[in-house]
Amino acid sequence: MSDHANDSSNNIYSFECDDIKGNPVSMSDYKDKVLLIVNTASKCGFTPQYKGLENLQKEYADKGFSVLGFPCNQFGKQEPGDAEAIQSFCDLTYQTSFPLFKKVEVNGDNALPLYDYMKEQAPGILGSKGVKWNFTKFLINRNGEVIKRFAPKDKPENIASKIEELL
Repeated sequence: MSDHANDSSNNIYSFECDDIKGNPVSMSDYKDKVLLIVNTASKCGFTPQYKGLENLQKEYADKGFSVLGFPCNQFGKQEPGDAEAIQSFCDLTYQTSFPLFKKVEVNGDNALPLYDYMKEQAPGILGSKGVKWNFTKFLINRNGEVIKRFAPKDKPENIASKIEELL
């Protein structure tokens, strides 16, 4: 896993995360892009949001946008599969084209440092830091700054106007 090289920075670009195949990816690879970073799960009531996320990807990718999916098994054990099972599910069920990353924890002592940073930058309701459930979404601007946190119930299609504002 990686760590945050410079905690005083005001963007996500100093983080590194492993992709679904285990290869390290620097978040700086996404400089100048608008991002929607989502903790995903294959067996959740919100799983059909994959379709909406893929629609956003298709609609805005050529304008400098990407969804980044981070599978997580911390909520109701709803992402039990290994990397291959997760990738296969996404490919076959939703034909996803956006990048998927290695299964991570988003809360607790083993939380991915990127998630700790995003939670600090965009607290939830009543200032809570923890991610409440699968499909919590963080909107990142072209400067790598966390702009807003969206709840699991916020459908991807309802976020489109916020994405357009940043593109």
